[in-house]
Amino acid sequence: MKKDIKIPEVKDIEIAIVKEENEEWSVYILNKKEVDIEMVVIVSQGFSETKTTSLFRRKIDRLPAKSFARFELIQPELFALDNRFQVTFFENNTLYDKTYTFKKDTVKDGSLRMIKMLGKRGVVVK
Repeated sequence: MKKDIKIPEVKDIEIAIVKEENEEWSVYILNKKEVDIEMVVIVSQGFSETKTTSLFRRKIDRLPAKSFARFELIQPELFALDNRFQVTFFENNTLYDKTYTFKKDTVKDGSLRMIKMLGKRGVVVK
């Protein structure tokens, strides 16, 4: 029975951590698809072997095609932890789910790259 369950692969959805002009750090979801996605639920948490942050949940009703949304501010102290973002959404009445992880110490000034869609510098996980 389990073998009959088909889990569709998530494509063209990315998570970015961006350093804003005011020196704050923000987390964005990027929808690079040609279609809207709906009922987007994002659950985020930082963790290491000895520490775990609280779960943070965010819902976005609709994210239009070729668009993005800022959904969280993140403190730089959390970059010393792995940061996980579990994204669940509907596309054409099909449920999709993917977990994106920023490994500890990978988000820093030296690793920032221009994110064309945002017009800002940051780190992206695909």
